[in-house]
Amino acid sequence: MKVALVTGASRGIGRAVTVELARLGYDVAANYHSNEAAAREACALATATRPGARVEPVAADVGERAGRTRLLEFVRERFSRLDLLVNNAGMAPPERADLLEATEESFDRLLQVNLKGPYFLSQAAARYMIEQRAAAGPDYRPAIVNISSISSYAASVNRGDYCVSKAGVAMMTQLFAARLAEEGINVYEVRPGIIETDMTAAVREKYDALFASGLTPIRRWGTPDDVARAVGAVAQGLLPYSTGEVLNVDGGFHIRRL
Repeated sequence: MKVALVTGASRGIGRAVTVELARLGYDVAANYHSNEAAAREACALATATRPGARVEPVAADVGERAGRTRLLEFVRERFSRLDLLVNNAGMAPPERADLLEATEESFDRLLQVNLKGPYFLSQAAARYMIEQRAAAGPDYRPAIVNISSISSYAASVNRGDYCVSKAGVAMMTQLFAARLAEEGINVYEVRPGIIETDMTAAVREKYDALFASGLTPIRRWGTPDDVARAVGAVAQGLLPYSTGEVLNVDGGFHIRRL
């Protein structure tokens, strides 16, 4: 049975990815930071899609070394293998602040969770995947998926720290893809646009109006399920000759139009 580790799995995109992977036949280690009830609900939804699926919650802060160590130890002990890492955990700024007023504390925390965490978790997971390869045989084709954002290139001057963190995730994807190709590990970036989650609830009215006026060619909010299906394509091995690829899930936002 293939095994996935999904960070930030309790809500939103992470929850949808967890459910999709269970549906596709994966067992899942579903990471959460503090909301155990939400994580257990996500696990229950995932197991409901495939009776017999093992979907287990695991608490850890991916921004901390001890948290990342705990995640890999949990996967080793409970599942004994890892086929797919989905780096989804992330946070928005505690408050949107103008670029000239934003604090170092906010910057440090966002970079710790959104970039340092997935960077070093990918390093540890890749080492584990390489270790497994000798015993798993030629059919073992592990992968890493990084969930980034259109904020990796679209500037928002009232949340610069978030944009910088996601731009870092985009480059991190390229770096790991280049390094790990020789190890048989493909690496992908799934780049969501404006997705209907808790994180965007406060700006619902703003984006309703922008969608209506043509912000994106596909005039609607994205959903967590839209993002999960892109991860599912990787999970099914549908992109074997692609690595470092960016899968835009943004309603066409990335298209430059005149």
